[in-house]
This record gives sequence, structure tokens and C-alpha cells, in this order.
Amino acid sequence: MMNAAVLAIDGGNSKTDVALVAPSGEVLAHVRGPGSSPHFLGIDGCADLLDGLVARAAAQAGFEGAVGVADSAGAYLAGADLPGETAELTKALTARGWARETVVDNDTFALLRAGTDDRDAVAVVCGAGINCVGVSRDGRQARFPSLGRISGDWGGGMQLGDEALWWAARAVDGRGEPTALVHLIAERFQADSLEDVIEGLHYGRLHTGDLRMLAPVVLQAASEGDAIAVRIVERQAEEVVVLVLASLRRLELLEKPTTVVLGGGVLTSGNDLLHAGIRRGLRDTAPLAAAHTTGSAPIVGAALLGLDRLGANREGESRLRASFAQILSETDPRGPVGSAAH
Repeated sequence: MMNAAVLAIDGGNSKTDVALVAPSGEVLAHVRGPGSSPHFLGIDGCADLLDGLVARAAAQAGFEGAVGVADSAGAYLAGADLPGETAELTKALTARGWARETVVDNDTFALLRAGTDDRDAVAVVCGAGINCVGVSRDGRQARFPSLGRISGDWGGGMQLGDEALWWAARAVDGRGEPTALVHLIAERFQADSLEDVIEGLHYGRLHTGDLRMLAPVVLQAASEGDAIAVRIVERQAEEVVVLVLASLRRLELLEKPTTVVLGGGVLTSGNDLLHAGIRRGLRDTAPLAAAHTTGSAPIVGAALLGLDRLGANREGESRLRASFAQILSETDPRGPVGSAAH
């Protein structure tokens, strides 16, 4: 049996998708596993996890093993942010021998390709964290370190949860205004009170990483008119617009029609207040930018980038998109949106 044309990997903070794709665009195998970010697992831990998922995909497709399973491998990972990280990951994953060539880059590029064929485009992902990339038809890129507050970032599920807890704590002791977030957060953590949540986080009975679970709570409270939650969501919209605007300026695309792809659980949640803020901000600052939420999961973009490298035609792209639409609807009945943490 011949090997696959493309091994595609979309590695997020909370889940990882791996697929093998035939030259025709047919999806031969798809498996899903836990998050694979090297920021949490380290380079070797990330590589080991991915190797196991690739072996599972190879077995599902009927191949004998993971080594040499594809012509081209593309791993698009949350945590491949800095050039040094990307270089180390490329070395570690190439050593696994999955394909003749191995490309490693940030998972936001997979989102961008999943959402558009346009050569002038920007993508913003807002899941557990927030990140943005932009590309222009002359090959230039705009990208950001996306290392959290230390690199100037604000937003994503973790930030929304942290901000919500800060405001709720101040509401409890009188330093801040009342907010429905007090009881909503306690309810989300299945605690008797917000004080129990705070003590649980302090003593380590609760994990600070679970703060990203609060993103849907914030969005819900904002939709119901809670003033504090509304301000948090409006701030998130502003940060998305700022990222897009910075990318457009750096790529000199402000005066050109440009597609903006929005993805990640927070942005695909369907929250009207959040999207109204983004549309309003772009209308005021970048009126030629057209934003839309992608209906395709990032693994689709990772696979398309692989087919692009091999010179596949539009027919192959259409077949791949249709194949993934069927597979992912069975894997996750909610579709590619998933949770607020990608």
C-alpha cells in the first residue's frame, strides 16, 4: 500500500487532531487526542504525544507504522511561537521520520488556511489564549509572540476567566460593583461560594488552568446584560480589532480589501455582543477588512497547506473539505466550534 500524501496535525492547548490525506484529497484517517502544546509538555513530551497519535492514524488507515507514512508532514501547533521554538520542534518532529519533509508552524496558520483561499488575509484565534497572523500576496507575514501578558497579549479563555474572577472577588468584599459573575463562577466550579473558589485556587485544590472554563460564563453573563461581563467582552472585541489593525498596517493592507478569519472557541461561540464589537471596531478603523467566523476546523487548514505544498488542485481541496465535514460532524456533533479553549 502506498503512503499518504499528507500528514496534517493541528495541535491546540486542549485537543490535537491528526489526519492522513490521500493525493486526491480523500481523508484516509483522523484521530483526536489531548492538547500537545510544548509550553505545557516540553519539546520531547509534545513529540511523544504526536508520535502516538500519528501511529494511531497510520493503523486506522491500514499502514504498517508511523515512519514514512506520508510524503509531507505539517504540524501546526499552539506553542510554536518564537523562531527558536519552531526550530527545535522541527528538529524533534523531523527525527520521528513520518515524512520526507516536515513543516512546523503556529496553529493560527492552519486556522487562516481553513478559513480562506485569499492571499491577503489575517486570522485571529481566541481560544485558551489569543494569537494573530497576517499574510500578503508578496509573501510577507505579520505575527506576534503570543506569550501572554509578558508579550502584550490580552484575551482568550484564560484571560477572560482571570478577569471575571478579579471583578467577582471585588464585588464580594465591597471594593467593586455587584455582578452576577459571583454566583455564576461559584456554580461553574460547583462550589458553595466564591470564597470557596478563591481558597481552592490558593491551596491548589483547584487548578488555575481551569479558569478558562469561565469564558462561557462571561459570555453568558454579558448576553444577559451584566455590566461587568459586558465590559470584559467589549475589551475582548477591542483586542481582536487591535491585532487585526496592527497586522494590516505592518503588511500595508489597510487600503486593500482583506479577509479576516476568526476562530477559536471564544470567537466561534456566537456571542452577539462580542461580534458586534468586532464589526464596529473594524468598520471604524479598517473598513475594507471583511471578517467572518470560519466554518472549518483548523485541521482542515493544516491538511490544505500540505496539499498546497504538493500542488494539489481545487478538486482535491473540495474533496478534502467535504470529507472532513462528514468526519468532524461525527467526531463532535457541535461541529468545529467546540469549547472556549482551543
